[in-house]
Order: sequence, then C-alpha cells, then structure tokens
Amino acid sequence: MTSRRILITGLSTYWGGRLAQALEGMPEVEAVIGVDRRPPKLELARTEFVRVSDSHSLIRRIVDGAEIDTVVDTRLVVDSIVTTPRLAHENNVIGTMNVLAACGGPDSPVRKVVFRSSTHIYGAEQDDPAFFTEDMHRFHRPATALEKGIVDAERSVEGFAARHPDKVVTSLRFAQGLGPSLRTSVTELLGLPLVPMILGFDPRMQFVHEDDIVGCLEHAVRHDLPGAYNVAGDGVLALSEAISLLGKAPAPVLPPWGTGLAVAALGRAGIARIPPELLKLLRFGRGVDNRKLKASGYRFRYTTRETVLKLGEHQRLAPFKDASAPVYRYEEEVEEFLRWSPSVRRHPDEHGGIADRPTPRQLAELRRVIAALEGEGGQVNVAPGAGEQAAAPPLTPPEPRFADLSARELIDVLPSLERPGLEALREHEREHAGRPTVLAAIDALLEQEADGG
Repeated sequence: MTSRRILITGLSTYWGGRLAQALEGMPEVEAVIGVDRRPPKLELARTEFVRVSDSHSLIRRIVDGAEIDTVVDTRLVVDSIVTTPRLAHENNVIGTMNVLAACGGPDSPVRKVVFRSSTHIYGAEQDDPAFFTEDMHRFHRPATALEKGIVDAERSVEGFAARHPDKVVTSLRFAQGLGPSLRTSVTELLGLPLVPMILGFDPRMQFVHEDDIVGCLEHAVRHDLPGAYNVAGDGVLALSEAISLLGKAPAPVLPPWGTGLAVAALGRAGIARIPPELLKLLRFGRGVDNRKLKASGYRFRYTTRETVLKLGEHQRLAPFKDASAPVYRYEEEVEEFLRWSPSVRRHPDEHGGIADRPTPRQLAELRRVIAALEGEGGQVNVAPGAGEQAAAPPLTPPEPRFADLSARELIDVLPSLERPGLEALREHEREHAGRPTVLAAIDALLEQEADGG
C-alpha cells in the first residue's frame, strides 16, 4: 500500500466519515485529514478535521503542508432532494474543479486521486443497453440538472487524468446505495408500506450495500486503479421483486403520462419525495457491469438481492431500537482536548504507537445492539455455555468467520465474547493482523472485566 498520508474531502458526508473510520484502523496509514464546511457527523479517533470551503488555494496549502499523497473526494451530491439545483451545481461542478486544481501542479505531492461518482452518469432511457460497461457513454443528453452536473464533474476528472499521466486517477461509479444508516430518496421510497410504481413499468434495479461503498473506497486507496469502475452488487431485481423482499406491497398509482404532476402531489401530501433522476429510474431502470472492479481484486460482501434483504432486516428491527440513544456531535474544544492534552491517559499499542480506546458510550451502544440481536434469536455469543469445560484457548479466532471481519466489524462483536474468547482473539490478532484499534478495544473490555465493570 503506497497511500500513507490521505486527505478526505467531504468529511461531514456519511461516506467521508465512514472512510476515515476505516483508514484509522490501518497502522500503515500515517495521517488522515478531512476537510469540509461542516464538522464530521461520525466519531473519529485520529482523523484531523479542518473546517474549510472548496477553495483550491486553501486545500492546496493543506496538501502541501501535510505532504498528502492521496486525495479521496467524497463530496458529490447524487440525490437532488438534499439541496437546491444551484448548490448541487456548485458542489459537483465547481467544487470538483477546485479539488482537482489543488491536486495538480508539477510540485504537488499528490500521486493518487479517488473520485466518488455515480451511475447517474449513464442516465436511464428506454433504449439503454442491458448493462453499461465503463467504456460506454450515455446515449442521450442529461435529462436532469443533477445528471448534467455529474457528467460535467466526471469530464473534469477525465481531463485531469489526461493532463497528469503520472498520477493514478480513479472514478468509482456507485449504483443506488442501501443500508441502515443511509437516508436517501430511494430508502425513503422503499420505507413506505405501499411503494408507488409507475403503471405499466417494472424496471430492473441494482443496488450496492453501504458497507460495499465504503469497502470500494478503501480498496481504491489500498490499490492503484486507474480509470472508471462501476460499483454495484451482483444481479438485478425487478422493482416489484425488491418491494416483495422487503415485505411491502407495490402500488402502481403513478400514471405513465403526467407522472411529474402525480409525483408533485405525493410530495405536497408528505407521502414521498421522488426527484427527477429517480423518476427516470422508476420508469426504465438501469444495470451496470461490475466485472472490471471484481477483476481488480475486490469482492462484494452483498449481492443486490442480499442488500435488499439486509435493508428489510433493518426496517423490521427499527421500531424496537432506542430512539433516545445518544447521537454523536462534534465539539471542537472537546475533540482538541482528547487528542492533544497531556492529561488524557493513552496506552501504547503493539507497534509502539498510541492506541485509541473505544469510549464508554460506544461500548454501551454495542452491548445494547448485541442484546437486541440475542433477543431476536441471533447467534452472537460464541463463548462456552455454563457448565461446559472450556479447553485452553487456541491461537485462532473463537470462530472461523471472525477471520473475514474488518476491524470495525470485529469491534462490534467483541462485547458478546467472554474473557477466554477475548484473550484468544487478542493473541491471534497480535500475531497476525495486529490492528491497533482492535487490540485497544479488546484491552478496554478486559480491563473493564478485571475492574468488575
């Protein structure tokens, strides 16, 4: 892995925050810096946040000062309901040009740029191919302002790559994302008990799980992937099939003519907000070929069907979750104190550095989620049952499937393990992956047990 010093633009976006969390778990990454107009919405341990606009001169000063070798641009707006057309254009077109300008120049330390794009670049029309490959272009002019902005942004990225053949420039074109933490017009639509459809149309849909979105961004940081890559789960589903998998009922109430007027009425009634780019998708659908990305070594965790099923699980459990659970809020003074004050106790990790420990709030939240899963019949506690004689812990994970878990997934499971399982897992982690965040989380739990917590 050649990326050591990484700058993330759009740190306040869900993707920017999730990617920063993933990069923090990599001991080979020296520095993670995030820039945005707004503070991050996810809790971060060692990512440095700089409140700054998309001004190329300011970003360039950060790039040069921190000797950034990799820039990941996660700012792209792909859902027109989140902002106005003018602000979306400024963010997607002007903002992208400014970020690229900050990465250029003969003396720039940047050698890799990763751009989070969207399959909206292909559009959705009646005569589209069954699956778009990366070398295909849309057959019609952009039908919406958002699509035009995405097309213009990618053209800027392509032009930057042509002018800087010495840099690795990656465009990841993501399909519609689904997941428990995502709030988009698509998840809003699929959350309705009766899902509106256009009468006479049952389009092909392709989705990508939120964990795969983060996984692909991380994959592009770890590996050199020049060019464009489609990112979508294997397989397609008819919209009616996806609705059925969610346990919902399709409602073909939107007329094939004058659809926009009917959609506007739904919006005024507070039933559903369906932006123009989604309306085209509900009529004609879209499929993309993901073989190029898989050939680069990435393995999707979820197919399109599995992504929909995981969303269905979340929708069924959502009413049972504690709505009063604390939500992370960035407080600059507190963050500065916890990161830099000599009064804060820190513990060396296996690599001689300082490991960040999970906060009590994080551990309490993880325990609550595990307890909820156990109540639903989930098999999460892998320690020996009461009365069983536990053998000496082997130097392997307590369960083979743990070997495939990422650092953050493994930390999520830790509170469900008893002390022997934690000790065995720590020994295995120390001798193999040696991830500081995992080791620190295990140590925190072992210390709590020792203190009777």
